Amino acid sequence: MNKPALLAVLACLPLWCHAAAPTVQLIFGGDVMLDDGPGRLIAAGGDPLAPIAPLLQAADVAIANLETSIASTTTGTPLDNKIYTFRAAPNTVNVLKGRFAAMSVANNHSGDFGRDAFMETLAHLRSVDIAAFGGGANLRAAHMPYWIAKNGIRIALLGYDEFKPRSFEAGADWPGVAWSEDSEVVADIRAAKAAGADVVIPFMHWGWEREPEPSQRQRDLAKLMVQAGADAVVGSHPHVTQGTDMVLGKPVIWSLGNLVFDGFELPAAKLGWLLRMAVDKHGVQSWNTVAVRMDADGTPTPDPGTRTPCGSRGKAKQDACLNVK
Repeated sequence: MNKPALLAVLACLPLWCHAAAPTVQLIFGGDVMLDDGPGRLIAAGGDPLAPIAPLLQAADVAIANLETSIASTTTGTPLDNKIYTFRAAPNTVNVLKGRFAAMSVANNHSGDFGRDAFMETLAHLRSVDIAAFGGGANLRAAHMPYWIAKNGIRIALLGYDEFKPRSFEAGADWPGVAWSEDSEVVADIRAAKAAGADVVIPFMHWGWEREPEPSQRQRDLAKLMVQAGADAVVGSHPHVTQGTDMVLGKPVIWSLGNLVFDGFELPAAKLGWLLRMAVDKHGVQSWNTVAVRMDADGTPTPDPGTRTPCGSRGKAKQDACLNVK
């Protein structure tokens, strides 16, 4: 073999020649509430997700936090001592159909109308082929990951709530949500890795409402999760966005804010982020956020003029992205 031919062969050996690694494109949305304004819009024939549907459908897998029960008015009664309780009509689940593959139910409103309404919510999601995670018929089910297997990559999504009331935590033989108990979160992350997950992402319902910065509790728990093996951490609940950080080299998006929600006068609560994330077998390859703004009915519309955080493996840039394509 002459020298040029030998060099050509060597150039395509694995150490020198790398094909583009396969990825899975995820998109995460914040809090989706289908009662009140969004519910009235749907009842009138409207669709609060229509303006962002192309963004959701461009991803391989779309996920958000379902901040309401979905149940008939004859199922359950509102919990005492809660200022706000949400129960969306059963037909509202149709606006989620074909747009989301899974919804986290680990939040402080899943149990607003009791355990029967919660179980009916899970049934409505199943009826339109949407998986629920972060909650279930018992403690074991609530802590089960939502598994994504695509392009040779296995991804485990875990959901946890740590905002009151804890009384709706799932038990050994009763339904509820996965509570954010440190030891259980760490054990779940490690178990997912041991079960063959290439990528583990906890989706947290945490932080103080309307606070623009993460709390020390959020920072401490994020570090603990990354040390346990989490490849990224995504959050919601504060009703405002809270910025991003790299924690031990892994991206943490503290809060995505609202996605479909009405009733807020605070301008920051009318701005949310859609998080687009490309993951490969080694974790998060790249990510960016798309700003959306909610109108009086809680309908989000992409805002191409607002710069938002983005990053690539091991790096993050604040307010650096301006791209909704």
